Amino acid sequence: MIRKQSQIVSQDRDNHAQLHRALTWHVPTHFNMAHMCSARWAASPTTAQHIAIQEYLPTATSLKSYSYAVLQQQANQLSNLLVQYGVKRGDRVAIVLPQRFETAVAYMAVLQMGAVAMPLSMLFGPDALEYRLIDSEAVLAICDDSVADSLKASQVNCPPLQTVLSIASWRASASNQPDQFECVNTLANEAAVLIYTSGTTGPPKGALIPHRALIGNLTGFVCSQNWFGFDGVANAQSDAVFWSPADWAWTGGLMDALLPTLYFGRPIVAFNGRFSPQVALALMRDCGVTHTFIFPTALKAMMKAFAGSSRSTVRRQFNLKLQAIMSAGEAVGDAVCAYCEKQLGIRVNEMFGQTEINYIVGNCVAQWPAKPGSMGKPYPGHHVMVIDEGGLECAVGVAGDVAVNRFDVHGQPDPVFFLGYWNNDEATKKKFTGDWCRTGDIATRDADGYLWYQGRTDDVFKAAGYRIGPGEVENCLVKHPAVANAAVVPKPDAARGALVKAYVVLSPDFLAARSGFTQGVNAFDQHLTAQLQAHVKGKLAPYEYPKEIEFVDALPMTTTGKVQRRVLRLQEEERARMAASASRI
Repeated sequence: MIRKQSQIVSQDRDNHAQLHRALTWHVPTHFNMAHMCSARWAASPTTAQHIAIQEYLPTATSLKSYSYAVLQQQANQLSNLLVQYGVKRGDRVAIVLPQRFETAVAYMAVLQMGAVAMPLSMLFGPDALEYRLIDSEAVLAICDDSVADSLKASQVNCPPLQTVLSIASWRASASNQPDQFECVNTLANEAAVLIYTSGTTGPPKGALIPHRALIGNLTGFVCSQNWFGFDGVANAQSDAVFWSPADWAWTGGLMDALLPTLYFGRPIVAFNGRFSPQVALALMRDCGVTHTFIFPTALKAMMKAFAGSSRSTVRRQFNLKLQAIMSAGEAVGDAVCAYCEKQLGIRVNEMFGQTEINYIVGNCVAQWPAKPGSMGKPYPGHHVMVIDEGGLECAVGVAGDVAVNRFDVHGQPDPVFFLGYWNNDEATKKKFTGDWCRTGDIATRDADGYLWYQGRTDDVFKAAGYRIGPGEVENCLVKHPAVANAAVVPKPDAARGALVKAYVVLSPDFLAARSGFTQGVNAFDQHLTAQLQAHVKGKLAPYEYPKEIEFVDALPMTTTGKVQRRVLRLQEEERARMAASASRI
């Protein structure tokens, strides 16, 4: 895939152009993610007993480790069980599990059957889960015991969902299944994963990811992880140990952590718990973590919690073995970059990508210099440009849409591309201008080829590292009897980057009740705000609920009846500037 590098080169050297010219994709006709991530390692006597998954429990005296042989054996048993439940090639199978060994087993079992794995976050509320289950026509759900009852309740509205298989039920049945299963010889172009991504308007869209996309991810993974022990082939003999707090139900956890780590035959740490700086540093110490993907907000929390001392850095205090940190989701910032370099001994590699076309731009301090604040350069193999509305490349310093061509720099198909949006051809067509796939993110390009992020072309935003689709939150708010209409926008926040804020127009009945409330309008607003927040929390993910709600008489609308979120967003930005100016006086 990429030529061998025997050691990390100096930050002063820039090998980007050479790597970009030299890389060519090798995509076979048939390719299966599960075979490459598990079965081939389990089949080899030299690697079968290598650790695949390490489960970390802060209170335990030792780690619980599972070999590739055990991972494959249990995946085979689960595949055979799923066959008994009627799962067939191409069927969608929901996986609603946290970071744990069984989650990796579930992915391997589904993928090697030729079925389509559909990750769903444990944080989703019943409405969010049900929408995705209905839209995908999932036939079976593998879930944590804690969410089994909620999923079973959804079966009433999801006729195709014939089976909800909790871990307890799985364990009781799978042990009697054969431990051999012949991996389906899937086409590289065949669907492997269906991940739902929030849109700016309307319901979430399902991005259909092919098996070959893992190949397209690998250059970005290797580069962002400072080569990950890579020496020209997948090297199961390296010392790399990976961990990320990213949920394995998201692209960042699945495609940027779990699957590429297993592809290279290395162990990945699973931790089913809330992130905290203390636990993160202890985990990396106890598990000997060498490579990681950590969100900027998490790095900021670590910076505030552990500043080191005059005598020792955080790296020395925790005896860290870190060789690389990749960070994505929002800008890392100079302060965090400086902290990581001084206290953790690592220069952060920022990365940019999307569910549809992942791992396309970023840094690799082992191969080319990083510019603080920059998104980086296109990762080797990907033909990335900043284009205007007509699809032409923007001049240096001129803002445009970051776009990736279907064909690489050598004119060959880029394997990283998604197949399209599930049952939504119109949305798929809108994503492209000719052979250019538009990310919807605005950036400028400097004379050295580095990209500089400017913002979104649509209304999706990130709050504390989570991607927020306003449409889903607005739709949930409107279901409450008090809400006639709603618009959700980001409110600038120094700690989280942005907070979720909702502008709400009250229904006539509640508007009348508000004006006649004996304790005053402010008391009414506070009480109703708490109700609406609880309403959203109960139906969507916890991070999606509006931290602030402002009641207004009307929302700004276009002549065609669409809410102008941009007007409200600019209003919030202006308020933030005025507040900052006032605080300096």
